[in-house]
Amino acid sequence: MASELIKHTTDATFEVDVLQAAKPVLVDYWAEWCGPCKMIAPILDEVATGYEGRLQIAKMNVDENRDIPAKFGI
Repeated sequence: MASELIKHTTDATFEVDVLQAAKPVLVDYWAEWCGPCKMIAPILDEVATGYEGRLQIAKMNVDENRDIPAKFGI
């Protein structure tokens, strides 16, 4: 399943999950209340499957993790 290929990252794990990753990482900053975020989720599942082994997708909930999004102006 594609959702198993998507890593959920946090402020505490972002450094290792994203910045120190061995392959490129696409980060999806999302929130429960965000309609467009929900619309793109199935597309990210397809990308995760299509690029398995070549690209890591990470998701970060911006309501639960505020430091990293603020650092990058999100």
